[in-house]
Amino acid sequence: MEEGEGEGLHTLAIVMLLCAALKLLHTLGLINTEDKLDDDLEMTMVCHRPEGLEKLEAQTNFNKRELQVLYRGFKNECPSGAVNEDTFKHIYSQFFPHGDATTYAHYLFNAFDSSQNGSIKFEDFVMALSILLRGTTREKLQWTFNLYDINRDGNINKEEMTDIVRAIYDMMGKYTYPVLKTDTPKQHVDAFFQKMDKNRDGVVTLDEFIFSCQEDDNIMRSLQLFENVI
Repeated sequence: MEEGEGEGLHTLAIVMLLCAALKLLHTLGLINTEDKLDDDLEMTMVCHRPEGLEKLEAQTNFNKRELQVLYRGFKNECPSGAVNEDTFKHIYSQFFPHGDATTYAHYLFNAFDSSQNGSIKFEDFVMALSILLRGTTREKLQWTFNLYDINRDGNINKEEMTDIVRAIYDMMGKYTYPVLKTDTPKQHVDAFFQKMDKNRDGVVTLDEFIFSCQEDDNIMRSLQLFENVI
């Protein structure tokens, strides 16, 4: 593997993660904040009502007006007040027509579904976006780590990383570069662990992940890409 290929994988994965947030914002019509809204959060009869505006403002890095815009778009697309996994996959897959985003969207959905109840409520959505778009470096990296930690045991093992890499390549489809070969996922996973697994015990801990990412200028730049998009 050429020097820098492993770093490219980490950057790609994190950029894909942040793109997910941006693409969802665009899909829900949230990028343009010039709409004139009522001072109070607009509410309708939905199956799930979000937490009070003041509480969400205190818990996130968004102000009241931004939360109004976010909720308006979320409600318009999701009148029931929650997004199930099938709907989430459908929304996300539209941005990758030349590949299969199903598996990656599944992992991403689980990361957004903080309560693990099979649906993404407005609170889940806005809390995740707050971290991805305006959180600290450690918060963003911890969220990304949790995405990779599929079985939620506090470590990333090679099987989990292989699943994530394959999902990314499946999502990119024919636009994957270089063209995916049979052994390419294994090469990327080996490079990931060579860089991240500091004590060579076969798993990557949160501390190892954060330390390694902070050493990589490409990853640090990627984390800043979509700050203040709303």
